[in-house]
Amino acid sequence: MAIICGVDEAGRGSVIGPLVMGGVLLDEKDEPILKALGVKDSKLLTPRNRKALVSAIQKTVKDFKLIQVNPKEIDAHVMSEDSNLNDLELLKTAEILNALKPEKAYIDCPSNNIKAYSSALKSLLKHDIELICAHKADSKYVSVGAASILAKVRRDEEIEKIKLKINEEFGSGYPSDPMTVEFLKKNYDKYPEIFRKSWASYKNVIERKKQKGLGDY
Repeated sequence: MAIICGVDEAGRGSVIGPLVMGGVLLDEKDEPILKALGVKDSKLLTPRNRKALVSAIQKTVKDFKLIQVNPKEIDAHVMSEDSNLNDLELLKTAEILNALKPEKAYIDCPSNNIKAYSSALKSLLKHDIELICAHKADSKYVSVGAASILAKVRRDEEIEKIKLKINEEFGSGYPSDPMTVEFLKKNYDKYPEIFRKSWASYKNVIERKKQKGLGDY
């Protein structure tokens, strides 16, 4: 039985708040414990169930690591000529694996080209790790499901902190959420630090404001 790691993210598509990358380190023989607890893809669980599982996951695993990436850092990668969101995720995944040092790692792969992503990730690792990169890994491997739960709960906590700080409700923070879209239209320049300015939804609001401004003359 190997010492394994599952890695996943939460908040990749959100226009508000951080991206959170999570990794859990555990003994392969403890995977059935996580399954028995009801650990699975965080998207298949209610917020209440996710929160209830955090403590049990942390007690079962040997170690875990969470990395928060703020909108400014995300924008720097997305707007760069030689980087993108997948590259950013790649760097943070490598950071997690280099910290946790598993023998084998299961990665939820954001790239369409799994082979190229695996090769690029391998080049960033400081020691030899068997990599299993897959699409929808959070629903295939319980270790990735556990990582997705820890990342999602932390991300939700950060979103609630933002709401408390600005004393405003804006929904989920995703561009598919009508409440978020309305909030973005009204507050894009009031709280610039919470938005990902490289997102199409943010840029579209700016563009419309410019067009409206030009129409005033």
